[in-house]
Amino acid sequence: MIDWALMTGATRLVLVRHGEPEVDSHGRCYGRLDVGLSPRGREQAAHTARWLAAAPLQAIYSSPRRRALESAAPFASARGLTVQLREGLREIDFGSLEGLTYDEARAQHPEFYAAWMAHPTRVTFPGGESYARLRERVLGEARELVRAHAGGTVAVVAHGGVTRAILAEALHLADDDLFRLDQAYASASIIDYFASTVLVRLVNGTPGP
Repeated sequence: MIDWALMTGATRLVLVRHGEPEVDSHGRCYGRLDVGLSPRGREQAAHTARWLAAAPLQAIYSSPRRRALESAAPFASARGLTVQLREGLREIDFGSLEGLTYDEARAQHPEFYAAWMAHPTRVTFPGGESYARLRERVLGEARELVRAHAGGTVAVVAHGGVTRAILAEALHLADDDLFRLDQAYASASIIDYFASTVLVRLVNGTPGP
């Protein structure tokens, strides 16, 4: 059971990854691509919302992508809150790789693909973003939300890249260690922010069967 009581001086972010996306997106590069949830993804999001029902959320923020908005909906409806969109919480932009399968990306951009697989956080996607750019905008959003809700608890419903960036910063992980953090569909992570430090209370939590 999660203890939702905050220590004095703490501000809490509850990070939720979106549920499983539509089947057609599986095995493809989708960041900017605006896909919704699969039926299973909707079930996952609803299950996680029930699991976290006791969280005293002041606000719910979401990436503008449909898969995140649809995942945030059960959190909001249970509390009578409106989901607030934050453009900075969107997933990385894969540029010209958007919508391609990984096999297609390898065939069309062989040199880039090899570099991406070797060092995924060091590349800039052609016509898109780098992880460094994502990290900069995401951490800016996180800092702004912590300031805006000092002493309270808010939910951030977004993407694996977004939640990993926030967790990695809290844990002082190097960029190359980013993918040591598992972020399952509809999983939740919890971070408490204090004036001079952070406390990571949960990583990749799921409600179970």
